[in-house]
Amino acid sequence: MNRGFDILGRSPGILRLKELALQVASADVTVLITGETGSGKEVLARFIHEHSRRASKSFIPVNCGAIPSGILESELFGHERGAFTGAIQARKGYFESADRGTIFLDEIGETPLETQVKLLRVIEAGEFQRVGASETVCTDTRIVAATNRNLHQAVAEGNFREDLYYRLRSVELQIPPLRERGGDILLLAEHFIHGFERKHSIAFEGFNPEATELLLRYPWPGNVRELRNLVESLLILERGRQVTPDILERHLVQRSRHKSLVHDPARTESNELSLIYGSLIQLRQEMGEIRQLLQQLLLTNRLQSPQLLLPEPQVTEPMTQSPPSPAAEPTLPLEELEKRTIAVTLTKFGGNKRKTAHALGINERTLYRKIKEYGL
Repeated sequence: MNRGFDILGRSPGILRLKELALQVASADVTVLITGETGSGKEVLARFIHEHSRRASKSFIPVNCGAIPSGILESELFGHERGAFTGAIQARKGYFESADRGTIFLDEIGETPLETQVKLLRVIEAGEFQRVGASETVCTDTRIVAATNRNLHQAVAEGNFREDLYYRLRSVELQIPPLRERGGDILLLAEHFIHGFERKHSIAFEGFNPEATELLLRYPWPGNVRELRNLVESLLILERGRQVTPDILERHLVQRSRHKSLVHDPARTESNELSLIYGSLIQLRQEMGEIRQLLQQLLLTNRLQSPQLLLPEPQVTEPMTQSPPSPAAEPTLPLEELEKRTIAVTLTKFGGNKRKTAHALGINERTLYRKIKEYGL
């Protein structure tokens, strides 16, 4: 049994999850892993496999959402020669290849209903038929499935079989999102840094204290995957130099802009908070740049009149007259910046909540909740 594979983290939620996973690993039951996108569902599935009696056998991950529905059944169960156009020879599927091992069915919620029937048969009887065959094939394969969808709701909507849902969740393990894992963020960042330093042969000077604080405040809608990608981008694009808040904010703003261009009807509230956060960071940068430009113009033209010199950062006009400047109040908490941004945007659109929500990149339900929360 391989005990070398582990899950990084010391937060209470992760320690409890590891404890449960170890118990489940030895029981050899079907497991359903739930959690947000990028939270590490495949890592948890592999952890279960590596600590089970099947550790010496195959672990085969399958992304059901990435395989076209027309060929998913053939990929899972194999096919006979001539079963369909292009099937020039017989082929084993993933279940045969994973015999006596573990198959990890990621994005199980994307599986077509006709394929779900065959999956249920595998779980209940340990047998299936290749596409185009009449002969039954037996398999001893452990199934670990994962999804970021609400399968209970999918069952109610008729998009997922109720009997398969309950057979899959003999045990359900939920991975906490990264934003709820506290110090694990820095632990994981350090782990990724060491790996990418070796991979790209670049020495990384790390994050300064202010940038480290920003890492901890960021909501991480993409979870561990987003953190990993961010660390690699910083290492390569900044050539290993120490990351300051300005550098980190620039990369986070770029990522927030990218998310805002991607249409995702199932976008979670954490994604929306990330967009607001990115907008606040961008606003602070732009206000800072404007202030620097005006100062340079004043100095260039030698305008020494007290009336023309920029005052020290302070609020001199009513909040409804001009947007607040995050650069002028760098110590304001994120909640206060968010509140002011929403208030200013509401004023700009005359209280029209639909236009305000659209401008902020969030849905109206979230906006109504924020208005109530902040007493706007």
